Amino acid sequence: MATESPVLLAIDDRGIATATLNRPHKGNAYDEDLLDALIAGLESLTKNEAVRALVIRGAGKHFQAGADLDWLARAATYTPEQAYRASMGTTRAMQLLNEFHRPTFALVHGACFGGGCGMVCCVDVALATPDAIFGLTEVRVGVAPTPISTHMVNAMGLRHTRRYALTGERFGAAEALRIGLVHEVVEKDGIDGRLATILDETMLSAPTAIAVTKDSFLAANGLTLDPRQMAMLAHESWTQRASAEGREGLAAFREKRRPAWYR
Repeated sequence: MATESPVLLAIDDRGIATATLNRPHKGNAYDEDLLDALIAGLESLTKNEAVRALVIRGAGKHFQAGADLDWLARAATYTPEQAYRASMGTTRAMQLLNEFHRPTFALVHGACFGGGCGMVCCVDVALATPDAIFGLTEVRVGVAPTPISTHMVNAMGLRHTRRYALTGERFGAAEALRIGLVHEVVEKDGIDGRLATILDETMLSAPTAIAVTKDSFLAANGLTLDPRQMAMLAHESWTQRASAEGREGLAAFREKRRPAWYR
């Protein structure tokens, strides 16, 4: 029996693509399989000129709960080359989403941690339900959010990124709205209707004009990543994950205790 893909892709008759993160039993936490599927899906959609917009959703109770801790434990045993490739997967997925040539949307509910916040930072329009909980929690487990760092600063500004990426605090939808991480907070039973309204407005805009406008915004303001920058971000990510702090942070989290650095 075939295993269902960790990312489900669909395109409706208007050209609106939906990518559903599909690991609900793990809170849609990402591992290499999910990242590979997301990268492949985004690359495929980028080449499809019939696509007019992209919506990112999470299956089940949560949008995206960051990195899968079981995967992080496996990654701790990787060779440097394997560990670098794993970090490059996150870096590449975020780059593709950030630079996607059509308007992108995220519907956020439940947990949105780490890489989930990175995805929200990379889309053009982010809607959240009042129950959404956010956190840039990588530092709590001894790792660094470098694959999403540039996108966080672009979306929230350096001031808010410095606070939440360094403290690891969790915060709610109202705070996410205040700091610019999301654009609107919409009741759960109304969020699909709100999305439909915004998508309908978007369909009045010319596809090529949108692509040129979006590319100009990013490129003219230095918000795209070149290969050297991507390599640096991936390198910083895997070396911190493989450090003594990274190993201790993961162990402490799994053992439900405070890490050794806590005072």
